[in-house]
Amino acid sequence: MDSNASHGPALFATAASPDIVAPGVPVRTTCPYCGVGCGVLATPDGRGGATISGDLAHPANAGRLCSKGSALGETLGLETRLLHPFVDGVQTNWARALDQVAKRLQAVRAAHGPGAIAFYLSGQLLTEDYYVANKLAKGFIGTPHVDTNSRLCMASSVAGHRRAFGADVVPQCYDDLELADLVVLAGSNAAWCHPILYQRIQTARGERGVRVVNIDPRRTATCEGSDLHLPIRPGTDAILWCGLLVRLAERGLLDTLFIDAHTRGFSEALGGARTIAPTLEAIATKCGLPREDIELFYEWFSATPRVVSCYSQGVNQSAQGTDKVNAIINCHLATGRIGKPGSGPLSLTGQPNAMGGREVGGLANMLAAHMGFSEGERDRVRRFWDAPNLVAGEGLKAVQMFEAVAEGRIKALWVMGTNPAVSLPRADAMRDGLARLELLVVSENVAGNDTIRHAHVRLPAAAWGEKDGTVTNSERRVSRQRAFLPLPARARPDWWMLCEVARRLGYGEAFAYRSAADIFDEHARLSGFENEGMRAFDISGIAGATGEAFQRLEPFQWPLRPGSPPAERLFADGGFFTEDRKARFVTIAPPRVSAAVSAEWPFVLNTGRIRDQWHTMTRTGLSPRLAIHIAEPFVEIHPDDAACLQLEQGTLAKVETVDGSAVLRVLVNRGQQSGTLFVPIHWSAENSSAGRIGALVQPATDPFSGQPEAKATPACIGRHPVGAFGFLLSRQPIQLGEAAYWAHARAPFGHVVNFALNEPRNGWTAWLRATLPEGEHMSFQDAMAGTYRAAVLRAGRLEAVLFVGADPKLPSPEWLKSRFALAAIPASERRDLLAGTPVEGTTDDGPVVCVCFQVGAKRIEAAAAAGNCSVEKIGRQLGAGTNCGSCIPELRRLLASSGVVRDLA
Repeated sequence: MDSNASHGPALFATAASPDIVAPGVPVRTTCPYCGVGCGVLATPDGRGGATISGDLAHPANAGRLCSKGSALGETLGLETRLLHPFVDGVQTNWARALDQVAKRLQAVRAAHGPGAIAFYLSGQLLTEDYYVANKLAKGFIGTPHVDTNSRLCMASSVAGHRRAFGADVVPQCYDDLELADLVVLAGSNAAWCHPILYQRIQTARGERGVRVVNIDPRRTATCEGSDLHLPIRPGTDAILWCGLLVRLAERGLLDTLFIDAHTRGFSEALGGARTIAPTLEAIATKCGLPREDIELFYEWFSATPRVVSCYSQGVNQSAQGTDKVNAIINCHLATGRIGKPGSGPLSLTGQPNAMGGREVGGLANMLAAHMGFSEGERDRVRRFWDAPNLVAGEGLKAVQMFEAVAEGRIKALWVMGTNPAVSLPRADAMRDGLARLELLVVSENVAGNDTIRHAHVRLPAAAWGEKDGTVTNSERRVSRQRAFLPLPARARPDWWMLCEVARRLGYGEAFAYRSAADIFDEHARLSGFENEGMRAFDISGIAGATGEAFQRLEPFQWPLRPGSPPAERLFADGGFFTEDRKARFVTIAPPRVSAAVSAEWPFVLNTGRIRDQWHTMTRTGLSPRLAIHIAEPFVEIHPDDAACLQLEQGTLAKVETVDGSAVLRVLVNRGQQSGTLFVPIHWSAENSSAGRIGALVQPATDPFSGQPEAKATPACIGRHPVGAFGFLLSRQPIQLGEAAYWAHARAPFGHVVNFALNEPRNGWTAWLRATLPEGEHMSFQDAMAGTYRAAVLRAGRLEAVLFVGADPKLPSPEWLKSRFALAAIPASERRDLLAGTPVEGTTDDGPVVCVCFQVGAKRIEAAAAAGNCSVEKIGRQLGAGTNCGSCIPELRRLLASSGVVRDLA
């Protein structure tokens, strides 16, 4: 019987059972990338793959997918999968592996106490996996040390929400982006990091004239769709927002009725803001902005009732991130612009289930169902779980947890679905600390990454496509992630592994779940247990959705209480989750300088993401088309700084901080502020020689959220001299001996390696012969010019081609890539391979701009010259920019530079 029938059929939709999905039958599921939580239709092909498209019925994306989501079908293979358990490097069966995990955990607990055990979780986990891990650790093993990689991306937003609202609640929904008259993007390169939401904003901008303000030290792709860019000095966000609060008060633009009825602490917060931002001149000086631009932003915000302020990693990833979040929220509370259509603060989450993990207590400073560690809350959770060893207080947050690992205070660690040896600050030290553990258990779906290579026990986890459960996106919307592929070999869900270990530890009765639906039901019931509307998180209205009802569960927003509809927005009429139900204005502390530059460390290092890759590329790195746009790690630097340091475009630079170093390709960019550097986070030891950026990041953390400062580390940069630069295209992976630098990427035909090296010990001829595969070798050498080129054919088919030059200005590899598609290279074209230029009748599309439809720059330029001189016309002609839209900023720049553009609409 469907116990949720009283809530109406809108919450349920027919879906195939995950174990009987037939080829050709589409399954509604959810994208595993960012916090937008896009709906996906996956149609399995019966051969282990699937066709991927957007789900038109999902409210988050209405059928649109970004480049990463569109390429999900290319990431489903088993080539890189961990498919069997391993103990101490030896493949084994599940029984022995789980016995060993339980036995070794028991030994550590007996010798050192439960506090010597820790769990490090991931926003890639499903809510059900998170729930079981948290319950086992905090309720039964008795360790408080459970944290998640969400600590690295959203913890400051969480802390800001809790300080202001009394609970971790996002008041707004995505529809507000289209209903607003002004959208402020603070620390968010949404065009690349949240492209589906960015396109919703751009649609409203085109149709309704919505204004967009972009607050970001860098000039990013997002600026191309903004009406005002405020390139603030790094770390000065709170000053700008405190100044806005002061301006609102001075102009008499406060909502005094809302402030009096629904808030506390306004006078103190305003007084603090006046100290930090007393005048426009002071703000302009501290933020490094023109006074007139600040005035324009303040005027727009003041005069526009419908304002949505979106903040993301540029705000959160800071040692003062929580104050920055509260400085934004203060302005919305002061004007009563919260929880209303088109008006309020909106945190854009970085991971697909960062919010779901918080719901079940996946952070070290929370219990399940958004409960804390007061005696009443602890007693409530203890009784509900019948937990014998419920923890008494908070555990170590991520950075401190791994410091405890390095210091030997944590003896056993279970890592699930994340790669901390790459992603944590001081990643080299953190990686080295893993070797001190008595037990490292890693649940993963990939056989190799920088973390799993250190594991004593490796457990093969189900991957996206095989996992069944729920995730929660940035607008509090719970969606189903449904399995559409069978579990391969010995892979199993993370929650199943945890339950099996719990059973071996003697807690089997409390972990007797038969399915993800059983776990979800318990999670829903706990959310409503003794709640009475006093806790924000409540999905008890959907409790009982097991079996077929769980399979048919439609996306819904929380809170969802029995007898009430889901809540789109919160707090328009007050009703906050503090003791007196009033919001708190937070007095912002004077900003500190977290990146103290000096003669030794003269640059501020900023880290972030690129358009087509995700985290450490264990998934996106499998897609050939996602590697085409940006194929190697780089450092962005302002032209003036580059000139002073004699760094030229495309050469190599060594970036150093007190904690580590990296060797990266130089990208000279006027959008980068002088005195600052930008580096992407995605490369690891698996795909680059020295591109692990986490190794450079300082360990400073926010005092309230524990989130590390990833946007402002003191650094230096200098030339990394090499004798030659090159690229290698090959069908099979090839190891480049003696390379001083290399970066590997997938390609439709096989593999691409960009590299640099000094003259080989035995000379170029011997090195080329030793490096390239067997076959018919052709080569060209000009030792005086430092040019070496070679190609290898086998039975007429191109197997590999390698170009080396004295500088990085090598011929474009794009045409050469197309030659791998030929069954045989005609004899008349073979020497042309070494020239690297298209033969008559063929074309070079140039570097790919639109990844979704594989459209190159030269093809766009040709279409523009033929009269297709607007983004809209290019889209109709070539398809570029018509899917996720994340390439539209680049399209605009390309058309503008072509000199033929007439209309950039």
